[in-house]
Amino acid sequence: MQGSEILLGITGGIAAYKSADLASRLVQSGAAVSVVMTRAAHKFVGATTFEALTNRPVHSKLFSPREHPLGEHIGLARRAKIFIVAPASADCLAKFAHGIADDLLSTVYLAFTGPVLLAPAMNSEMWGKPSVQRNLAQLKADGVDVIEPGEGWLSCGITGPGRMAEPQQIFERVGRLLASTGGHSAAPE
Repeated sequence: MQGSEILLGITGGIAAYKSADLASRLVQSGAAVSVVMTRAAHKFVGATTFEALTNRPVHSKLFSPREHPLGEHIGLARRAKIFIVAPASADCLAKFAHGIADDLLSTVYLAFTGPVLLAPAMNSEMWGKPSVQRNLAQLKADGVDVIEPGEGWLSCGITGPGRMAEPQQIFERVGRLLASTGGHSAAPE
C-alpha cells in the first residue's frame, strides 16, 4: 500500500474504536490516510486519535475552513485511490444507496469515482431489517465492495450478526482491492 492515498470514513457506532487500529495499520503499510468522521462518530471516538495516527487533520464539516479550494468533498475524493467506510452504519448505507448528500461523508461518497469498501456494523435486529438488506443489495449492484459483518458479542448485550469485520480483515481486503485496480487514483487534484 506504499504511497497509496486512502480515504477512511467513520460513522457513528461502537465499532468506531476498531477504525483506529485500521488507520494505524494503513499508515504503517506506507499509505497516506485522510479521515472523514460523521457527527455521530465523534460521540464514540475522538478526532485527536485519528489525527495522531495519520498525522493529518480529521475532516467532519461540509462547510468549514477548507484545505481544498474546490471544496473538501471534491479535494478528498479526487486524491484518494480507495474509499473505506468502517464502520458503515445503517444510516450511511441508506444515504449512499439513495444518493442523499447531507453531510461531508455522503457528499464525498457521491464525488468519489474509485473503489469503495464498506464494513457495516450494527445491532442484529437492524442488520436483519429488510430495508437495510435492500440498501446493501443496491450498493452491491452499484459496484460497491462490502465486507460482511461477522457474528459475535454485540454491545447491545446479545450474540449475533452485525459485528464489524476485524481491522486485519479489512486491511487485507484493501490490499486486494488496490492490487486489482493497479492502485490508480481518480483524477488528480
